[in-house]
Amino acid sequence: MKLGVITDGISRDFEHALKVMKGFGLEYAELQFLWDKEIGDLDADQRKKALDLIKDYDVKVSCITRHVFANLTMAAEPGDEAHTAHMEGLQRCIDMAHEVGSPLVRIMSGKKEMILWGSHGAEKWNVANGAWDSLLRIVEPAIRLAEKEDVQLVVETGNGNMINSAWTARRLIDDLGSDRLKVIWDPANACFCHERMWPDGYETLKGGYLGHVHIKDVQVNTPQATLEVREMGKGQLADLFQPTADALRADGYDGVISLESVYHPGNGNFEDGFRACIGKFKEIFG
Repeated sequence: MKLGVITDGISRDFEHALKVMKGFGLEYAELQFLWDKEIGDLDADQRKKALDLIKDYDVKVSCITRHVFANLTMAAEPGDEAHTAHMEGLQRCIDMAHEVGSPLVRIMSGKKEMILWGSHGAEKWNVANGAWDSLLRIVEPAIRLAEKEDVQLVVETGNGNMINSAWTARRLIDDLGSDRLKVIWDPANACFCHERMWPDGYETLKGGYLGHVHIKDVQVNTPQATLEVREMGKGQLADLFQPTADALRADGYDGVISLESVYHPGNGNFEDGFRACIGKFKEIFG
């Protein structure tokens, strides 16, 4: 399968990250933070430098991965100052995607409201009424922009976001009714809401919803609001990676699988974490 890495999980020094990933035979670079800036905020010189390095190291860009809409609340409305700033960032990312030949541009989904639907009393006392409709209004202009610019958007299942599971991601796509939006499936993030990677998450996204995959291993404790990133194969997903990889192969998944290298072995060095995880990642998904 097509394997890659989110480059700043190795280093924000983009050239160093490319050297390391190529040394481990990875072909696909996912761009999130380069040097001192988030993707979409690079100046003209940095964009040219990034494009030159991509060509020099002969890598393909799998996704332009900015945190579009990540911090918006249900009070946000299309056209207001905050939403407009995010849309401008999305436009810059789309422009860069065209420059580097990336097939995907990521969006996020606003700050999480815990309970979106309910019944038998919950609809009055517990549901964050209006939150889901607010999310649809926030994302819809991005869909229109993607149609205009002929790009594919992917929404990530993210911690702290309204879309934090395969189930909510699928419902968002169904409710928006657009093939311009697919899912970046990060099954480790979905652990915090107790959605199992296999078979639940995977089966939910079969049939055309899956656009990209992030892989990392974690251990969550929801009652204690605690998350520990683990070396790959030593967290709660350890036994679920292989059946998921087997299913992706059997079903002919042709997207990219990115190692999200956010683990370090206690020393704060994420490149050390990458080197600790890359062997298991390639063994299972390669």
